[in-house]
Amino acid sequence: MKEKRTTQKWLKATGYATALIFFLGGMALAASDGGHGGVHNAWLGIDTAKVLNFGVLIIALFFIAKKPVAEFFSSRAKGIEDEIKVLEQKKAEAEKKLAEYQARFKNLDEESKKILEEYMKQGEEAKIRILAEAEAQAAKLEAMAIRNIEQEFKSAKTKLQQEIAEKAMVKAEELIKASISSDDQDKLVDEYLKKVVA
Repeated sequence: MKEKRTTQKWLKATGYATALIFFLGGMALAASDGGHGGVHNAWLGIDTAKVLNFGVLIIALFFIAKKPVAEFFSSRAKGIEDEIKVLEQKKAEAEKKLAEYQARFKNLDEESKKILEEYMKQGEEAKIRILAEAEAQAAKLEAMAIRNIEQEFKSAKTKLQQEIAEKAMVKAEELIKASISSDDQDKLVDEYLKKVVA
């Protein structure tokens, strides 16, 4: 911001000085043509006035533009120094990062091998764990299947025994009905009644 103001002052002073030069030069040119009618004997007085005017102009310009020009160049030099410092700092940071990246690239093969070995190891561990879990699950399923088969077998055996007992009762009843006579029936009723009464 300060540099911009200094530049503006310098440009303003330069503009004033240029306008003053043209103004004084125009006046000197106008004065040189009038009154002498082509005789050039008085050239020494006119040239001396021109040289003096020019010298005064230069001195005035020097005093007017001295401070803004000096400030402009000093601020510009300071700005350049600051930029150089910033750029050197950025360069140092970039070189540091470059060294880090180069070190990483050197270790990249080793790191990738380590990572690959780690993944292989984890894969093997996962495989062993999954197989162990699958075997445990299979053993549980097998034990459950054996229990279910034994249960079904016991149930079927009990059912079969009941059916055999029912069929045996039916058969025994048929045999008893076929082999017992009416006299035997009377005897059985009498014996039953005697037992009930006694």
